[in-house]
Amino acid sequence: MILAAGLTALPLERPSMAGENIPQKPFAQSVWLPEATEFVITPWYEYSEFFHVWRGSHRESIEVNPRHDGHGFDQNDGMVLIDYGLAPGWAADLTFGYTSAASRSFNPSQKVQATQGLMDTTFGLRYQAFRESPEDSRWIPTLTFRAGGFYRGKYDSDFPFAPGNGSVGIEPSFLVNKGFGWDGFGAYGHSGFRWVRSGGNDQWFGAVGLFQNINNFTLNVGYRHFANTAGEDIGGSGTTFAYSRFIKEIKEEIQGGVGYTTPKRHNHYQFYLGKVVDGRNTGAALTFGLYADFRFGFPK
Repeated sequence: MILAAGLTALPLERPSMAGENIPQKPFAQSVWLPEATEFVITPWYEYSEFFHVWRGSHRESIEVNPRHDGHGFDQNDGMVLIDYGLAPGWAADLTFGYTSAASRSFNPSQKVQATQGLMDTTFGLRYQAFRESPEDSRWIPTLTFRAGGFYRGKYDSDFPFAPGNGSVGIEPSFLVNKGFGWDGFGAYGHSGFRWVRSGGNDQWFGAVGLFQNINNFTLNVGYRHFANTAGEDIGGSGTTFAYSRFIKEIKEEIQGGVGYTTPKRHNHYQFYLGKVVDGRNTGAALTFGLYADFRFGFPK
């Protein structure tokens, strides 16, 4: 209630024209919480590019001279996630960073267009309702609820496929992780909804997948769905893109990755990639990401 009231009171500005760019830890890894009084600091880099887009449901190329110097759209995100254990079963998180995007595909002269600035900031409070413990019950998963929000960044929100939501909103979600079958094998899930206070339509997302722990390594593979709840298609033709805040973006993405956790301090290093294989009013993006969780403090 406090989070909702605070976001409702924020001033509204001119509606933005932007796409989804609120990075989330893949494979529902935010299901795990820091220990009470422990900080987890996560430097994080993500790069994505695409050479094809769906204008409505029609897939088309945006490459410039593909035989010589093919260029589509590329984006860089550098960010930091701060996670703090408030008490047993409770944690707060904050993510902020800098983003840039560039393309030569959205104007007839094929001149480079770019935007950069602070990316959308996210914040949240997580509560771990259950933690898997085979000693207590082999049916109980690890289940975490998150009440979060986001605030628009400082990039040019008129830029086609702008690198952010360009909005203010509230995001409740839940995360689940459960081992089953043979040792180290299991499944994860993550789903949530975004009530967008300004700059676009509401959104929902969901992800499911499998993991396998091998010693200190974890292999993951999964699927993620994202969709605006309403909107219209991208207009224009050729290098002209009529891209407004009412676009209905939908994307279906496959994801995979490998992580390593150190045996003593339990610092975690994660590499992941994703590929959008189908969608509507979105780019066929290939995404690479790398982050590391470093633990500080004196857990009780």
